[in-house]
Amino acid sequence: MRSTRSSPPALALVARLAPHNNRTIWPQLLILAVLGLSVDLRWFERAWPPHLAVFNKVLLLDAGIYAFVALCPIAGTGFDLRLRLRDLTTGLREFVLYLPIALTLGFALGFLHLHPIGAVDGLLLGHFAEAWLFTFFFIAVPEELFFRGWLQNLLERRMGRTAALVVASVLFGLSHFNKRTAFFNWRYVLLAAIAGIFYGRAWGRDRSVGASAVAHSTVDAVWSLFLR
Repeated sequence: MRSTRSSPPALALVARLAPHNNRTIWPQLLILAVLGLSVDLRWFERAWPPHLAVFNKVLLLDAGIYAFVALCPIAGTGFDLRLRLRDLTTGLREFVLYLPIALTLGFALGFLHLHPIGAVDGLLLGHFAEAWLFTFFFIAVPEELFFRGWLQNLLERRMGRTAALVVASVLFGLSHFNKRTAFFNWRYVLLAAIAGIFYGRAWGRDRSVGASAVAHSTVDAVWSLFLR
């Protein structure tokens, strides 16, 4: 727990030393690398009971918000929880565009497996809503703020929009290398990286984390209920 307590002061120091201009992005990338690795490599998950491990990601998200909102603000992140109709339509559009690619590749690679639907319509709708809301608040918003609102946003300043979208999506895919397996899960990495393209497009349309989180939540909810 000592390393957990020392992380916010270290992030604060880096954020305070960061030059306040739109071209120098290495201090912010350094902070993102520390936060991202601590989540991916599960440095602090042992501090939580297994069923509360999701709060590890939320705690680190708070540390990032402290660094990038209070100390060294990053403009144009598009982070708030006031969903607009445009966020919903943009997110669902990108979900629909990604779906045929995910299904084709997923079944061809043996990553996706269709589950029979045995629940009555009302119960199934309730399960879907529950999965969608949980994913939105505890998975999609933190990950979309990190990869789109911060990482893709920063990279755009040095690389341009297309290159930043590709790089952020590849890194998003690689962050899934150890999910659901003890080894490098290249199928998950590939599908997540492609999904990242569509999430990044959703964010980039209006620079809204809400839009990309809608796409992300819908993909994950459909996958967890029907295709995992």
